[in-house]
Amino acid sequence: MPLIVVRGLSRAGTQGKLHLGAVHVPCALGRGGRGAKSGEGDGVTPRGRWSIRHVFYRPDRVARPNTALPVSPLTPDMGWCDAPGDANYNRLVRLPYPASHERMWREDRLYDLVVVLGFNDSPRAQGRGSAIFLHLAHDDYRPTEGCIAVSREAMVRVLEMVRPGDGVLVV
Repeated sequence: MPLIVVRGLSRAGTQGKLHLGAVHVPCALGRGGRGAKSGEGDGVTPRGRWSIRHVFYRPDRVARPNTALPVSPLTPDMGWCDAPGDANYNRLVRLPYPASHERMWREDRLYDLVVVLGFNDSPRAQGRGSAIFLHLAHDDYRPTEGCIAVSREAMVRVLEMVRPGDGVLVV
């Protein structure tokens, strides 16, 4: 079973390396570095092992990825609830949605390919953190809000290699 391993380049850094077999690529990490999450919005990429749940792609910009993982196209009415206390906290929601959320259909291309990781989803702890994804990086690999971000080319390679049941280990 392949395991994606993510290592920071420094103890509290926002830059890292993603390793999967012979693939070793740079990645961006959360603006709060890696560690234990203190709560929603802390910007920390959580340390630990997280299952790979699902892949979304933006069909007007990229082709359906070649992967054995479950895949769905994004639509403009998709969001992800980040409102602690809401019944749909840390879940996909349909927009418009009354509670705080982020849009999955983004203009900045970061979610043209996005992988949902199994952080704080089973069971969900309100306020522990939401929307921890593996997604596309900005060209300059600037820090994320707590996600792991790689180049489009790296994402395509990783998606071709992983299988249902595989995971991500952030060390």
